[in-house]
Amino acid sequence: MENNVFAKLIATALNLQERAVANTLALLEEGCTIPFISRYRKERTGGLDEVQIAAISDRYDRLKEMAKRKETVTKTITDLGKMTPELQKRIGECWDANILEDIYLPYKPKRRTRAQVAREQGLEPLALILLAQRERDPERAAERFASSSQLSVQDTIKGAQDIIAETVSEDERSRQQLRNAFTRQAVISSKVIKAKADTDEAAKYSDYFDWSEPLKRCSSHRLLAMRRGEDEGILRVTISPNDEEAVERLKRHYVYGNTPCGKLVAEAIDDGYKRLLKPAIETEYAALSKEKADEEAIRVFAENLRQLLLGAPIGQKRVMGIDPGFRTGCKVVCLDAQGNLLHHEAIFPHPPVNKRTEAAVAILKMIKKYQIEAISIGNGTASRETDHFVKDALAGKYNISPSPSKPSQTSHTSHTSPTPQVFVVSESGASVYSASKIARDEFPDEDVTVRGAVSIGRRLMDPLAELVKIDPKSIGVGQYQHDVDQTKLKHSLDQTVESCVNSVGVNLNTASQHLLMYVSGLGPTLAKNIVDYRKEHGPFASRAELKKVPRLGPAAYQQCAGFLRIPGAKNPLDNSAVHPESYPIVEQMARDHACSVIDLINNKEKREAIDIKKYVTAEVGIPTLTDIMKELEKPGRDPREQLEEFEFDKNVSTIDDLVEGMVLPGIVTNITNFGAFVDIGVHQDGLVHISQMTNRRIAHPLDVVKLHQHVQVRVIEVDRRRNRISLSMK
Repeated sequence: MENNVFAKLIATALNLQERAVANTLALLEEGCTIPFISRYRKERTGGLDEVQIAAISDRYDRLKEMAKRKETVTKTITDLGKMTPELQKRIGECWDANILEDIYLPYKPKRRTRAQVAREQGLEPLALILLAQRERDPERAAERFASSSQLSVQDTIKGAQDIIAETVSEDERSRQQLRNAFTRQAVISSKVIKAKADTDEAAKYSDYFDWSEPLKRCSSHRLLAMRRGEDEGILRVTISPNDEEAVERLKRHYVYGNTPCGKLVAEAIDDGYKRLLKPAIETEYAALSKEKADEEAIRVFAENLRQLLLGAPIGQKRVMGIDPGFRTGCKVVCLDAQGNLLHHEAIFPHPPVNKRTEAAVAILKMIKKYQIEAISIGNGTASRETDHFVKDALAGKYNISPSPSKPSQTSHTSHTSPTPQVFVVSESGASVYSASKIARDEFPDEDVTVRGAVSIGRRLMDPLAELVKIDPKSIGVGQYQHDVDQTKLKHSLDQTVESCVNSVGVNLNTASQHLLMYVSGLGPTLAKNIVDYRKEHGPFASRAELKKVPRLGPAAYQQCAGFLRIPGAKNPLDNSAVHPESYPIVEQMARDHACSVIDLINNKEKREAIDIKKYVTAEVGIPTLTDIMKELEKPGRDPREQLEEFEFDKNVSTIDDLVEGMVLPGIVTNITNFGAFVDIGVHQDGLVHISQMTNRRIAHPLDVVKLHQHVQVRVIEVDRRRNRISLSMK
């Protein structure tokens, strides 16, 4: 029954069909993962995508939490003996968290307040007399209570006013009215705490020393910056509506005229607003605005992470990874096509050692010996210098003989060492990986510098397979990632990683344990069991063999099988996204056209002759059949783009080389709400503000650019003192 209510509420909130939502909730309850539902249960969901299914899942979790809260509220009020049928009905029908808390507030256990003390002194009847405003002489009315409570008349009236102040502040109508005022007209302001104004820590918050703007227009990054300044004790942040107007509206409900009682009620309202009601709603809106800012920052981070994880791979090639450095030299590793470490050594081509010729000899020797097909250079310190050095060495500028031959870059054989392509890759998080348990387990006998260089090399081969080993927060594509709700951030980023891994698919026989754990239905334990089974029994020959893995039962097999690939398997469907449950359909198609499954894959005419409508059943509809046909056209296709070479402007290497008006090539390294950061090869990323991205109005930089996109930018300002570069894409 409750799930029916949830389906209706979620469908209304997300503007989706109730039946599709109900079916999605049922699948989630069955233990199906979001990637599995999105890919293999389109008939039941009406073709909902992963974003919609994730939104349904998140709202479902929130509603379940609220259902638990309603149980607590109901039990507390019932135990107090104050539950009524009307109250029970209101709680049962309420699915708004604020309204539920407003209903509960008068019954909620609280610390001993001034109003509570006044009630204990027997002053609640006097408060009701004052609120009714029929008594012409409130002091005479107060005298009757003063003698029994052993208080002065003034203290008696003050106690009654405390009760009125709390009553008004806890009234649902009052709270909703003030919420409306906050929604319409709240202003967020920040002021510097004077004692901190001249400190170095405060300098980065100078824009917010005296800042004020409407809350509804305050962007995520500004709000998070102010809140960080507040947490660090540098700023004082407030959110407020028009207080005078808000109090006046309250008084219209409670004050009936300019009578003695009316004046006392008005005073109580002033006190209750300032002391109780406004602070409560301000706290509520501070939390709400922070939550919205968190959601936006998490959304941007997740999208950046998605683009980074789905970066173009160079594939299974023999790669040289170089972690560049000046004083400590460049750490060089050679990897085979599976990413295994073959060799490592350090070279010192840069100051202060300057052994360029020796370094060039070493590079060329390694290229020849290990038949290196591509070179991956980290983009940190000494990156530009190392890139120039490597390209000079490959071009034969050091008069070293013999140098590698230089046939076409697309013709690679196992007998020659063609001139490798050179790429610069992001090394963000490489140091985190190199010191991690995962890296220690992979390379127990190597130091952190070798592990870091291996990570740089592998990122070129397959960014997704390597980056899943690193905590997403350490990859360097977030915006205020340490200031947002960490539980929500982890949940969103884990979902993003899972989505990326399953959209690409995973080679069952080469994937690491860490990559396998993100496959739909697996997790850490089953991922380890698969790797252990592979070590003991050798490569998997078929998907069906997964059923022999310890603890991998029918449910896990159903969830994971379609996302795991086996290149070269006897059954070609084992290297596709066709789920094993659909193999009989494809086999029937092949029989109907008097051919084998491999013939269907290889013969376009045979595929085009298939009328998929003939294969529709109660369980399998056109969406699934359409997906099957796409897979037969190109089994196991990789949705990622092709990798492109990139080169910075050779005339620019430091910020001092920049001149306003210069047009330079760059790579987008990070995207935020307010713009995109672009690496132009001067060891300091420049900012393309959202207003400088295009001549048309855009809602977000993600509408125009994506991570690692190659762009042309124009230098519009260089602030050498603050080390800031302003760029334009117009």
